[in-house]
Amino acid sequence: MKRSFSLVDVLLVLAFFSHITWAVSGSSPCKQTDVGVIRPHSVTITEFGAVGDGVTLNTKAFQNAIFYLNSFADKGGAKLFVPAGRWLTGSFNLISHLTLWLDKDAVILGSKLFAFSTQHLYGGHDHDALLLYNTIAVIVSESDDWPVVDPLPSYGRGRELPGARHRSLIYGRNLTDVIITGDNGTIDGQGTVWWNWFRSKTLNYTRPHLVELMNSTGVVISNVTFLNSPFWNIHPVYCSRVTVQNVTIMAPLDSPNTDGVDPDSSDDVCIEDCHISTGDDLISIKSGWDEYGISFARPSTNIVIRRLIGHNRNGSGIAIGSEMSGDTAIIFNGSFSQHPDEFYDPNALPVIERITFKDISGDNIKVAGLLHGIEGDSFRHVCLLNITLNVTTKSPWNCSNIQGYSALVSPKTCEPLKESIYPKHYSDCYLLPNHLLSSARHLAKEMLPDIRS
Repeated sequence: MKRSFSLVDVLLVLAFFSHITWAVSGSSPCKQTDVGVIRPHSVTITEFGAVGDGVTLNTKAFQNAIFYLNSFADKGGAKLFVPAGRWLTGSFNLISHLTLWLDKDAVILGSKLFAFSTQHLYGGHDHDALLLYNTIAVIVSESDDWPVVDPLPSYGRGRELPGARHRSLIYGRNLTDVIITGDNGTIDGQGTVWWNWFRSKTLNYTRPHLVELMNSTGVVISNVTFLNSPFWNIHPVYCSRVTVQNVTIMAPLDSPNTDGVDPDSSDDVCIEDCHISTGDDLISIKSGWDEYGISFARPSTNIVIRRLIGHNRNGSGIAIGSEMSGDTAIIFNGSFSQHPDEFYDPNALPVIERITFKDISGDNIKVAGLLHGIEGDSFRHVCLLNITLNVTTKSPWNCSNIQGYSALVSPKTCEPLKESIYPKHYSDCYLLPNHLLSSARHLAKEMLPDIRS
């Protein structure tokens, strides 16, 4: 039984991986974005009493500044300038027609109330210390700095725990024309305390992201560094026209679930020129969870990823699906053993089609591709073009329940993808216009001289 839930039209323009170091190159129709759009109204966070000493809590200052700027949303928009300094804050909301601008040495720090106590308590075995540690976790979980909000309707529950979830550090919903940018300022989630609570199973709710924008259109995130997110870093969910550009995302390689950018039930997404090094997937494309995602029925579509450089140990470069593994260049997997509850439909099948991988190269790769659909539900029109991988194993490709085409792939791809893209099937592939046909024929003739035009 197939449902309307789908994940379609994805272009990955990549040049990957030296020992799980990922690099992406190529071209795509991502539109030029003007992050320097002039906002007629501008204020500095210090005008609202903020102190950039890394100690003073500035949550109210950010909230009050945003509240004030909201009066200009219908008057050409506004800009909130964050100057050099270390600005400690809890969660705050964005508004429409807003530019959040971080100066070169500006650092927005996520509040970590009582984290100083947990540093020496975590991992200890003293009963009183453990009791205090758990008490601290409850206090922070109920803090106004990290409000608890309803689960996403396409998930039905928190991603880690049943029930509600913590709101992201920077949050917005139902917005239009939102820009987070600057002169490569930094947003640091100070996630260590959250990672420790996750490992010790003392979380009360699902951890917060660094940035989550929900039901929003015209989102640009550029020229900013993201550090140490408690959970996923950038999570556009139910969004359209999203650009993530010239962004650096860093977290320790053993930090749990610190995905870089996770487009979720979103369309027209461009991710380009980013450097990501995290403890999980660099990019993970999502569309909800089981029966909740099926009911919500919003696929992820028209996603372009290009010129991505990164490094990880446990996750994937680009994840489509879940239960991914490292040391593999190209991965998507239809198998997923986690479910939100017992009410999921085991017979519901997704629609996964028109996924293009092109311009990929890499060294010291254990597995070229792990491409698995679902039995009875082949993933269709998967296309591989111009891919060269130095693979260290004898079985470079592992494929099942997929159908597609390839051209100029080394090592030779798996049987379900061996049929050539050109000349008959380029239109079945996502974002492979026919002007590539002549160059592809030329390259193919050089590699296989007996091919006829």
